[in-house]
Amino acid sequence: MPSRRSFLALSTAFSLVPLTGASAVTQVVGLYRRGIGDIVVTALLDGHLSMHPDELLSGSDPETNASLLRQAFIPGDTVDTSINAYIIETAGRTILVDGGAATAFGPTAGNLSAGLAAAGVDSARVDTLFCTHLHPDHIGAFTTDGTASFPNAELMVHGIEHGFWTDGANFAGAPEMVQTFAGMAQGAVGAYADRLRLIEDGAEVAPGVHAVHLPGHTPGHTGLMLSSNGEELLIWADIVHIGPVQFARPAATIAFDVDQPLAATTRAGVLKRVAADRLEIAGAHIDFPSFGHVEAAGEGYHFVPSRWDHTL
Repeated sequence: MPSRRSFLALSTAFSLVPLTGASAVTQVVGLYRRGIGDIVVTALLDGHLSMHPDELLSGSDPETNASLLRQAFIPGDTVDTSINAYIIETAGRTILVDGGAATAFGPTAGNLSAGLAAAGVDSARVDTLFCTHLHPDHIGAFTTDGTASFPNAELMVHGIEHGFWTDGANFAGAPEMVQTFAGMAQGAVGAYADRLRLIEDGAEVAPGVHAVHLPGHTPGHTGLMLSSNGEELLIWADIVHIGPVQFARPAATIAFDVDQPLAATTRAGVLKRVAADRLEIAGAHIDFPSFGHVEAAGEGYHFVPSRWDHTL
C-alpha cells in the first residue's frame, strides 16, 4: 500500500487538475483501427488535458522542460495530452480498455461515446470493460447517472487497485476533491458489483490478451500485452503522461503518481524493455493514435510513431 507521503502527493496532484476548461471545437471523431495479427485494436480519442510540466513534474527542472518543449515544436509552456481508450476485438470478444473522462474534466474531453458510435460498437455489444486503473479520466463512460453504461459487460480491474480505492481509510481526512475522485472510483466498481472480476498480473483477459501489472502510478495500475501470429503490442496505460519530457527524462514523475519512486522504477524498466525488444506500444496519454516504438537516445529515450496502417 502507498505510504502516507505518497498519498499526500496524490492529494496535491488532484488539486492541480481543473474540472472545467475553456470551450473547444472538436475537429473530427478520433478513431484509428489496426491489426495485431488476428486481433483488431481500435484507438479512440476521448479528448485532451492541458498539462504544465513545471507544475506537475518532479525530477525535471523548468529550463530542461522548456528546452524539450521547444525541441518538440510545442509553443508555450503547456502540453495538450491526449486521453485515449481502446477497443480490442478478438475471438468473438469486444473489450473496451478504459472509459475516458466523460464530464469530469470539462469540454476538452468526453468524446468516447462518439468514437464508439463511429466504430460501430453499441454499448450492448461490449462484453468486457478492462480498467487499467481507477483515475477519473479512465472511468468516466463506465457509468451514466450512477448506473452501468454497458449492460452486458464484465468489469475487470486489478485486485490491488480495487482494494486501494474502496478502502475508506486511505482517504480519511483527504481534501474534498480527492474524496470526490475516490467516490467516483467506488461508484464505477459498485455499478458492476454483480459482474466484477478482480485480476492479478498475467491474467488472461481474452485469447492472446494478458494483464501486465505496472505499479506506481497507482497501486494496481495495469497494462495489456497483445500477442497474435508473431505480432505484439503493449498497451501501457499511464507509463508516460507528458511525452516530450518524460521520454527524454524517464526519472521525471508526475504528481498524479501515487508512489512516485515506484512509478519511476516501473517506467525505467518498461522503457528499457520495449526499446531493447523493439516492442510496439500504445499509451493512454501519448498523442493520438498513440501507437509507436521507443528507441534509446542519450540518457533517455525517443518516441517514434508507427506509420499509418492503411489495411488491417
